[in-house]
Amino acid sequence: MTGHVSIRLASERVNHCVAAGNELPRFYTPGEVISGMQDFMRGHGTYTEDDNLKSSVAGVMQKVNKLVCIRPLKSRYVGEIGDVVVGRVLEVQQRRWKVQTNSRLDSILQLSSVNLPGGELRRRSAEDEQMMRKYLQEGDLISAEVQSIFSDGSLSLHTRSMKYGKLLQGTLVKVFPSLIRRRKNHFHNLPCGVSVIIGNNGYIWISPQSNTDLLMDDNVEEIQNAEKQPVSISDRETMARIKNCIAALVASKMMLDDTSIMFAYEESMNYENVKDLLDPEAMLDIAFLTQHRINNVTVE
Repeated sequence: MTGHVSIRLASERVNHCVAAGNELPRFYTPGEVISGMQDFMRGHGTYTEDDNLKSSVAGVMQKVNKLVCIRPLKSRYVGEIGDVVVGRVLEVQQRRWKVQTNSRLDSILQLSSVNLPGGELRRRSAEDEQMMRKYLQEGDLISAEVQSIFSDGSLSLHTRSMKYGKLLQGTLVKVFPSLIRRRKNHFHNLPCGVSVIIGNNGYIWISPQSNTDLLMDDNVEEIQNAEKQPVSISDRETMARIKNCIAALVASKMMLDDTSIMFAYEESMNYENVKDLLDPEAMLDIAFLTQHRINNVTVE
């Protein structure tokens, strides 16, 4: 099937999905009446007025028994201990780095909370503190885990595991944190030869799979050489296709995990050119086909 034929069939697939009952979640705007107070209990994102339960934010309703919450689609990341995040180093301070993680306040990565090159486990000396910019400098992207939360709400990070640390060549995609589905594992090597880190903070890192293998080996010289090597054209095209597939899912407010991203990638193969995926009808087509496959998996 060619890309043009798929675009023409987009509207038909939308009607099919709606007819099958695969409708998108109900979206509420601020001030909109959700229900009468006698029916439900007030949760986050709601308030009461004139004996009615109303939405205080723009978002999707979540119900747990009689408790009603509105989850905002656009919000800052609120971290939890154990979350996987992708962030950018903003500043090198005394014995710590300041990291931007899409949260209300900048996060902190202590010198004592990182693995030094070679995986050394020892006390951090004054020499290590002087060499901090050699390990991580301003502008570097890292993957980390939330270790604790300070009293003001800012996050304390660590990169002690071999899977965390500085990120090599790749591309960063920023989405709403509310669209990230929480999983036990947020590091994925996709069958298409690309690795993704789906950060709970809404930052998704896409990179060639070979770079991820290097980071796990923690060979300093090989990592430095890999930073200088250009990414192949085929890897660039695959990464761009994954990026555009994520954009298509986000446009339809679909939850993101390795399954939805891979389903979207497979459906996108109906379009030969990567840039065709940015067409609004193509994005809608991919999103609804992906949702249809997810629903089939859930039913089975």
